[in-house]
Amino acid sequence: MKSLTTSAHLEPDTRYRVTPFADRANPFVSLRVEGDSVEIALIARLGTSASLRSLAAAAIEAAGALDALAGAR
Repeated sequence: MKSLTTSAHLEPDTRYRVTPFADRANPFVSLRVEGDSVEIALIARLGTSASLRSLAAAAIEAAGALDALAGAR
């Protein structure tokens, strides 16, 4: 991953959009996380599908942690 540090709060109405770009010379996928005033775009090129799967697994783990925290209240 290239260097960038940012912070944004996920909200219940956060939107997600995946857009493939089948450019013959440099195909990639854009994964956008969109809110009312913030948009984050992750660009994944060929060979990075394992990184996207790791991101998805981390998101599932984070969701489970939130569920556990909600149950502890």
